Amino acid sequence: MDAAPFALPPTERQIAYARSLALRNQSLLPWEVQQDRRSLSAWIEAQAKLRPADTSHPTSKQVAFAERLTRIKRRAVPDECFRDRQLLSRWIDSNR
Repeated sequence: MDAAPFALPPTERQIAYARSLALRNQSLLPWEVQQDRRSLSAWIEAQAKLRPADTSHPTSKQVAFAERLTRIKRRAVPDECFRDRQLLSRWIDSNR
């Protein structure tokens, strides 16, 4: 019989917070880390100490709103708008 302790699965709140940190820091959340509460906790602690990645990229809310506008207006968002927060903001303002 294996003497290793039983690994507890992470909580939904842990996974949600880890995903938000991964988005903020533009880092990968490894699948293996998501399988164990202690591993995920250590990953979260390390990611929380990092400074956010480049903030010139649009927020997820901006992108979601722009995509909603594309469906309503039947227009495509130019690719360069997804690389710059200000460009996407201007596109949204002009297509409301």
